[in-house]
Amino acid sequence: MDTLNSPPLVFIDGDNIITGWSDGARRLLGYTDADVLGKRYDELRSSSERTFIAADGRIVRLIATEVPAPNGATVITLRAADRLAMQEQLELTLANTDVIGSWDWNLQNDSVVADRRFAETFGVDPQAAAAGLPLHAFVFNIDAADRDRVSADIAHTIATGEAFLSEYRVHHADGSIRDVAARGRLIVNEQGKAIRFPGMLFDITARRRAERAAAKYDERYRLLFQALDDGFCVIKMIWDEDGTPVDYIFLEVNSSFERQTGILNAAGRRMRDIAPNHEQHWFDTYGRVARNQEKITFENVAEALGKYYDVQAFPVDGPESGHVAVLFSDRSEKKQAENALRASEAEFRTLSQSVLNHIWIAKPDGEAIWFNDRVYEYLGVEPGSFTNSIRPFVHPDDLPQALTAWQVALTSGQILQTEYRILRKDGTFRWHVVRAVPVRDPRGIIQRWIGTNTDIEHSKRNEEALASLNATLEEKIEERTQELIVSQKALQQAQKMETIGQLTGGVAHDFNNLLQVVAGNLQLLAKDVAGNERAERRVSNAMAGVSRGAKLASQLLAFGRRQALEPKVINIGRFLNGMEDLLRRSIGESVEVEVIAAGGLWNTFADPTQVENAVLNLAINARDAMDGSGKLTIEVGNASLDQDYARSHAEVEPGQYVMIAVSDTGSGMSDGIIEKVFEPFFSTKPEGKGTGLGLSMVYGFVKQSGGHVKIYSEVGHGTTVRVYLPRALADEDREIVVHNGPIVGGTETVLVVEDDDEVRATVVETLADLGYRVLTARDAQAGLTVVESGIPIDVIFTDVVMPGPLKSREMARRAKERLPNLVVLFTSGYTENSIVHGGKLDAGVELLSKPYTREALARRLRHLITNQKQQQLASAPKVPAITASAVDNAPAVLPLTILVVEDDALIRVNTAEMLADLGHRVLDAGTACEAIAMLERGGIDLIVTDLGLPDMNGHELAGKARGLWPDIAVVYATGDASVPDDVPGAVLLGKPYDEATLKAAILKAVR
Repeated sequence: MDTLNSPPLVFIDGDNIITGWSDGARRLLGYTDADVLGKRYDELRSSSERTFIAADGRIVRLIATEVPAPNGATVITLRAADRLAMQEQLELTLANTDVIGSWDWNLQNDSVVADRRFAETFGVDPQAAAAGLPLHAFVFNIDAADRDRVSADIAHTIATGEAFLSEYRVHHADGSIRDVAARGRLIVNEQGKAIRFPGMLFDITARRRAERAAAKYDERYRLLFQALDDGFCVIKMIWDEDGTPVDYIFLEVNSSFERQTGILNAAGRRMRDIAPNHEQHWFDTYGRVARNQEKITFENVAEALGKYYDVQAFPVDGPESGHVAVLFSDRSEKKQAENALRASEAEFRTLSQSVLNHIWIAKPDGEAIWFNDRVYEYLGVEPGSFTNSIRPFVHPDDLPQALTAWQVALTSGQILQTEYRILRKDGTFRWHVVRAVPVRDPRGIIQRWIGTNTDIEHSKRNEEALASLNATLEEKIEERTQELIVSQKALQQAQKMETIGQLTGGVAHDFNNLLQVVAGNLQLLAKDVAGNERAERRVSNAMAGVSRGAKLASQLLAFGRRQALEPKVINIGRFLNGMEDLLRRSIGESVEVEVIAAGGLWNTFADPTQVENAVLNLAINARDAMDGSGKLTIEVGNASLDQDYARSHAEVEPGQYVMIAVSDTGSGMSDGIIEKVFEPFFSTKPEGKGTGLGLSMVYGFVKQSGGHVKIYSEVGHGTTVRVYLPRALADEDREIVVHNGPIVGGTETVLVVEDDDEVRATVVETLADLGYRVLTARDAQAGLTVVESGIPIDVIFTDVVMPGPLKSREMARRAKERLPNLVVLFTSGYTENSIVHGGKLDAGVELLSKPYTREALARRLRHLITNQKQQQLASAPKVPAITASAVDNAPAVLPLTILVVEDDALIRVNTAEMLADLGHRVLDAGTACEAIAMLERGGIDLIVTDLGLPDMNGHELAGKARGLWPDIAVVYATGDASVPDDVPGAVLLGKPYDEATLKAAILKAVR
């Protein structure tokens, strides 16, 4: 509010009647001239001090200052006491303190009556002025340059009746020039004719002087404002109805504003119109400055402008104005450079963390400020636990030289390269080559050092070794020559053993085929002579001979590393405890047996049957060496074979092993015997007392398993044989006990592929005797031709080793492509590498080793066929409804909680779905261990389990379930024809089964 342009004035006469009312008074109290002229001044006052009654009934606090006027009149100035009118109060107060005087001009007789101060200001006699003088008496001292304008202002007021307002200069009697402001108004009579022209004169010299100084300051400020390189603007905040800052308008901008923002002609425009997507945080920040009247400095991104700014914002013009002054600079390029530098540093640190070397950064003065994690890992301290130096970790003998080299590099600015030893976390010092490169700015000033520490311990050792070698070269040559001789002997021995192995493997293959013919015909003959006791005994004796021959062939294959191993993860300690009774029976009571198993024993991956045979063979050899009496010690523990040991022993890989040591107190062996002891048919026993294949079998099995065997012996004191089998990190596999029920055949079609005519004929007769329909082929190509002919085939029973270009494995693969549900069973007495790799049977391959019995063939075929049918049933589309009459008429069973235990995922899922369709709640497990954990939680009514689980036999699981919950029902889902009878009430569910037979089995089990 500009109170100088319209001061709040009330004019009253000697009777306290209001004769004049200014616009300023109207704005303060709301009354118009018509409302108050002619009324008593007291009617505007409230009962309280300094309070007035406004036109709208409000009580307004005002300060009233009375100034005497000519003719007994009074001019009252009103000053707002309200905080919202503080500025008006200030200006009005200033104006009132500078009142020079007053006048009252009678327009009818041109007589101006003025007080003393008014008269003195215009150089007029005060007494004459009090009596009244014509207007022109007062005009003389008005500055000549202002007279015409003042005259025009007076004429305008008389002509229009508007309030008189004129500012001009007056030449005071004391010679000074004063700036004054004259304020007045016309008084009209009842006819509306102007009769009087009263007013007041204010000294505004100080104000004009301040204005001129301010104008000069403003000009200086304007020049500075425009000369700034930084952008500058004054904005006015715009708020919504809730008081939230939503926009601002630019009031002023400097010349750098456009360059800093890219915005043209910003003054008078709104930010939202210029950049509609301008981020809200800018409005919130400036709004907080305007509202809280606080200065703020910050930096932030203006994505809508594509800029990044460094900003200072401060309030101006008071809180009511909403004005904020903003000084800012575009830091986009600098920010991009900083971001690029940070990204570069991040990339450098990422790269530094990815390398094996020690990386570090130092200041120009050499103080380290950063190390990569490799340094902390090497030193064995927490990352970030130190940053300034690794000096405490440098070998004391190397420290002086290291510090000198570093100081020379810092002084000269040249690359540092030196060597010293650094303490590793294990307490050992290792040599490092330390290299640091200075990083300079464009002016060539060093900004930092980047250094690396590279471990050269091996190089140092090599240097020392080379020096030592040079010093003892002749001695080394001699040692190396001896090593080569030993290696050559070892190679010759290995080649010899390999040759013998190939020979024995081939012999065993042909021998197994002969045994298969003999065994097959003997088993068929046994049926023909049934009831003839004498003939049956002879057949039995012949079969015993076949068994001994098969064992001999197995030992030959073991030595030749040609047997098909079926390894499992086993714990040798538990394994030996399980065979302790067998060992004692085998070696007799006169030999003291001690089995020692170390704690924390590792697992190993080996064929359990072959491990048992190996330990038994070693124990029997030890017994024979002690002539039936002495002490046999079997130790098992963990062992590590290092590189040095591996280099001195052929076919040994360094690493972790499980060691089995069999020691005796027998006669011992000489070095000459030890060299030959693993050869097949070599024996130190009297003629007829042994085959000479026991240690050969052990040797072949251990080598085929990736292990190592070593003999220590001293004549007259005894022998120790140490077997090393590779460590396995997997959990132990538990032995599966397969139930032996009656032999069952079938009616499926079996294709027999066998190149040996006699073997093929025997197999055909055996399978036909078991009820199968049999087709034959003499090689793999002929077998594939039969498959491609379209004849329905359920099983292919094929030898592994086949003549002709097409191998049996490839024939099986192509046959499975045509007949996805086909069962393939391989047989062989010598597998080579067709289905066995690394001495282990390929995953998913089923093998029946020759020679095999009629019972083994029957059981294996039945097991594979039933499992295949169950899988086929599981993958077949579900039948909407069950039509079997047995199920239709079966009584309903309350919903049960049933646990399905099956290692075949497809069968398990299908069985669970069938049970769910029958309304039962189903839990499932793939192993016995998982099942036991569920059983221990309780709430299970019935368990459906396969017998052949990977970690426990199904009937053993059922026994544990009954031990936990005696009333739990049990269903065996298996391909076997009979089940154990040690779990009362258990029900057999033969594979393959469907929903109907499954339901019937559950009904029977819960009765």
